[in-house]
Amino acid sequence: MTDPSSQEHSSDDEAVDAIVRAGPGGAIAVAGIATAIVVALWFAFYLFVFLPRSA
Repeated sequence: MTDPSSQEHSSDDEAVDAIVRAGPGGAIAVAGIATAIVVALWFAFYLFVFLPRSA
């Protein structure tokens, strides 16, 4: 006799496997956006703080 909870666990495992197979696209997108924001802030700080002080 099969246990109903083991069938639910099996379907949960299949769902997790499908998510993992899809790849980390969202995480890569968030990391890319965060990196772009940091680089933009660095350039803005450089242009509006460092360059005016050196002139």
